[in-house]
Amino acid sequence: MSSNRRVVITGMGAITPLGHDVPTLWSNLIAGKSGIGPITLFDCAKFDCRIAGEVRDFDPVKFFKVPKDVRRSDRFVHLAIAAAKGAMADAGFSEVKDPERFGCIIGSGIGGLKTTEDQHTNYMEKGPGRISPFMIPMLITNMAGGMVAMEHGLQGPSYAPVSACATSAHSVGEAWRLIREGDADVFLAGGSESAIVPLGIGGFAAMKALSTRNDDPTRASRPWDKDRDGFVMGEGAGIVVLEELEHAKARGANILAEVAGYGMTTDAYHMSAPLPNHEQAQRSMRIAIHKAGINVSEVDYINAHGTSTPVGDVAEVRAVKAVMGDYAKRVPVSSTKSMTGHLLGAAGVVETIVCVKSIQTGIIAPTINLDNPGEECDLDFVPHTAREAKVRVALNNSFGFGGHNVTLVVRAFEG
Repeated sequence: MSSNRRVVITGMGAITPLGHDVPTLWSNLIAGKSGIGPITLFDCAKFDCRIAGEVRDFDPVKFFKVPKDVRRSDRFVHLAIAAAKGAMADAGFSEVKDPERFGCIIGSGIGGLKTTEDQHTNYMEKGPGRISPFMIPMLITNMAGGMVAMEHGLQGPSYAPVSACATSAHSVGEAWRLIREGDADVFLAGGSESAIVPLGIGGFAAMKALSTRNDDPTRASRPWDKDRDGFVMGEGAGIVVLEELEHAKARGANILAEVAGYGMTTDAYHMSAPLPNHEQAQRSMRIAIHKAGINVSEVDYINAHGTSTPVGDVAEVRAVKAVMGDYAKRVPVSSTKSMTGHLLGAAGVVETIVCVKSIQTGIIAPTINLDNPGEECDLDFVPHTAREAKVRVALNNSFGFGGHNVTLVVRAFEG
């Protein structure tokens, strides 16, 4: 089959600190609402960081066909099941007629960390005989995709990318590539993360990566602001339905946008810090733009990685300037992590959904908490309030520990 098959998005599902579905997420984003608050999932009194973006009031039972499977799976799987159900409904898939042509690529940066903690506690306090027989399938990172495939009977290609905070962007990009190459006609693609547990918060805090603005949580995530002091952990899941264009047309699908380009590179530099000028992030953007067949001046919006870390924010600005040249100061760039927090392995796909909503609505979500831009942070970051703008082409950056760089280009669908 041709590697030039066009790939469109026909469904989207998300469960985030700003809501349990895409419409609620979007309305809160354009309202500039923060989903960050005090941690309630565990007693964090002794921790340096005591804030996060939690998914609140979430009952996984209503999303599972078999309720007992909730007890046999980790929270990151629960979130993925919920987001996938939303995406399938949005795409109009009440049944899957050709399961061998329907794939599933859903990753996680960390996987079942709560299960790991809980079962280690069982071992230490009660001995090896009290370790759950479900421990391994509960904690392994591929199980979100595995259980989503079981829920919907998907028998096409299925696996789980793991590239830290670039994970779900890799998921979308790889599904795009496999559809183009003819290995499947439809994919559920995305990521899920639930690492707001003692080891997760404690580990990132030990790296000095997290904000400690505990007394002012809604203002703690502040990309590009001179007073930023680290990112804020979030949890959630995002799933999109990617579909070959003619397949989508044949079933009368509602086409939301087209995935036009995908770039990926590796820094090969440092475990957690980016290259100072983010040279490989530049190359990732250039590859995606080239594959999309567009000029940089056609990019109407960039949803940045923008985590609110002192080093990472500046490196991304340098990369955007290097790629966009004189146009860099004119293209709107925002970070919705200022409101959701950093969803780690789920961030890229949720932010791709944000790009699609910008294309659909003609509204760009803001970067909140950007009161005083820091040194070198002088792009158009859409501070504080949403902006009306015609968005035909949007670019989304995702970067992960280990030096992983992914760029996705989505554009308005034109038949």
